[in-house]
Amino acid sequence: MFYELATPTFGEEEHVALKKVIDSGFFTMGQYVEKFEQQFAAYHDKKYAVMVNSGSSANLIATAALCFKKDSPLKPGDEVIVPAISWATTYHPLQQYGLKLKFVDVELDSLNIDVSALEDALTAETKMIVGVSILGNPAALDVIESFAKHHGLYFLEDNCESLDAELNGRKAGTFGDIGTFSFFFSHHISTMEGGMLVTDNEELYQLALSLRNHGWTRGQPDNSLLFEKQHDDFNEAYRFILPGYNVRPGELHAVVGIEQLAKLPEFTKIRRKNLGLFQQLFGQDPRFITQQEHGKSSAFCFPMIVKKAAGISREQVFEALKKADIGYRMITGGNFLRHDAIKYFNWSSVGEMTNADYAHDYGFFIGNHPVDLAEQLNTLHQILGEL
Repeated sequence: MFYELATPTFGEEEHVALKKVIDSGFFTMGQYVEKFEQQFAAYHDKKYAVMVNSGSSANLIATAALCFKKDSPLKPGDEVIVPAISWATTYHPLQQYGLKLKFVDVELDSLNIDVSALEDALTAETKMIVGVSILGNPAALDVIESFAKHHGLYFLEDNCESLDAELNGRKAGTFGDIGTFSFFFSHHISTMEGGMLVTDNEELYQLALSLRNHGWTRGQPDNSLLFEKQHDDFNEAYRFILPGYNVRPGELHAVVGIEQLAKLPEFTKIRRKNLGLFQQLFGQDPRFITQQEHGKSSAFCFPMIVKKAAGISREQVFEALKKADIGYRMITGGNFLRHDAIKYFNWSSVGEMTNADYAHDYGFFIGNHPVDLAEQLNTLHQILGEL
């Protein structure tokens, strides 16, 4: 394809690292997972990081950890404020733990949650807010953080699409009680499959360690806050304390994560250079709404929304892109309330999801990669200019 949605980012360094693990014969979670966690935590200036097998699992473990806290755990029926646009697995763990979702519309220009509606979303049952930075563009994380602290809410930050984005000199993913990340093939760095959560809270960290690994005590620090060690070493080795999962990553995933993390600053630099060209080409195009940068975007991709008065339809745009061999797709998961799965949720909303619907019906995105895309973007500009 002339202009793909996603492209491989592995080089010789990743291939050598993979061979190192293959030659060792040891593939399950071990030294490289621990090393990657330490480096990732340091990169984000956080105390703790826990690697899992996907960003979706990171959201699951983060939600579960907040439900098993000793003091003030989340309980079935508690309300959680969420944006109308995100990926499905932002919401699914909330439903699976019996939480009630309160949907808030997004801003059309940023595609992130409309923080002016947060006070209207708040009730006596509200216990948490989920902040999502869409497609590399930081949400108003400082506002959400302040709102959560003022009202005594947990703040779960889903940063699976926005690794290396920044707001006010802080990395996205570090504003919440827990932040989650994804290392899927098309994301800012790839570990084939993989995810991470970060936190400064020791109890949440220890809960995440146990929940990741069958809910047992193995891998817990000596000073665990979750249980008192017994004297029977035989039974202690197979002691389960939480209803956990097996969402462990492997050494192959972690060892390439180490190499990819080292490349991340340069990856982001190139992505942002491509973003500058995209903004130059399309920022003033009266036919499209383009995502307005908030803070410092890590430029996951290039979202575009066809204006109703543009004189062209989204279907015409798609046909032109197909002919030019240019990939495109929905903006994240669109308005989640429009998906069949919503029938399984306990939810309400603050007014109509007008902007989320608009993005769902008129929006799409084009890929961005950590390579020079001048030829592809100029071709895109030419193709759409001819409509």
